[in-house]
Amino acid sequence: MKASPPACLRQKIEEKIAEVAVMAEGLPGVVVIHNIQKDLAVEYMSARGLQQIGVTLPELQQMGKEFHSRFFNPIESADYIPKLIHGLLSRNDEDEVLSFFQQVRFHDQDDWMLHLSSIKIFMRDEAGQPLLTITIAIAVNPMSHITAKIKRVLEENAFLRQHYQSFTQLGPREREVLRLVALGKSSLEISQEMYISEKTVNTHRRNIRLKLNAQSSFEISQYARAFDLI
Repeated sequence: MKASPPACLRQKIEEKIAEVAVMAEGLPGVVVIHNIQKDLAVEYMSARGLQQIGVTLPELQQMGKEFHSRFFNPIESADYIPKLIHGLLSRNDEDEVLSFFQQVRFHDQDDWMLHLSSIKIFMRDEAGQPLLTITIAIAVNPMSHITAKIKRVLEENAFLRQHYQSFTQLGPREREVLRLVALGKSSLEISQEMYISEKTVNTHRRNIRLKLNAQSSFEISQYARAFDLI
């Protein structure tokens, strides 16, 4: 009896995954294969990754989209998943590879582990549309000095996304005052530099704190760094 189209496609998927599984365990990173047409459900993960997050492959396959919210930093996921869906997949380019940093939580650790991941389209369906993606994720040595720098950038990007609407409420003058405050300038120094009265500077500072709901100098400096004012 001739196999039905869904059965044929399932067989092709399993054969494609088997090609990777043969060599995946010898690679220095974790290999993950997602099914795009099943809401990014995981079809395969190499043993190294399964051990790190503390689940079996059948358990992982049943999670569906919950996989991302359970093991990955949700703020980052909100950034790279849309890029994956709307960018890589819509272009449907055979050669395109998308790389990004992501933070993963292992089952026996409280802290996020930083990874550098690269993803590409791995298999297409009969209509030529993306079906599977393959990702290789490599852990970044937590003792490396670059890890702390990358984490700071990721934190700033997350802060920017969370507070973008608040920041857009500031006018050009308020943004300049914000920049100078973050640099440690006093109201008198700011008034002299901007050629405005000290009273006007203090009014700007009060409005900035209200609009940003920023109560401390640290919060002010967070805005200045995240929005490239300093």
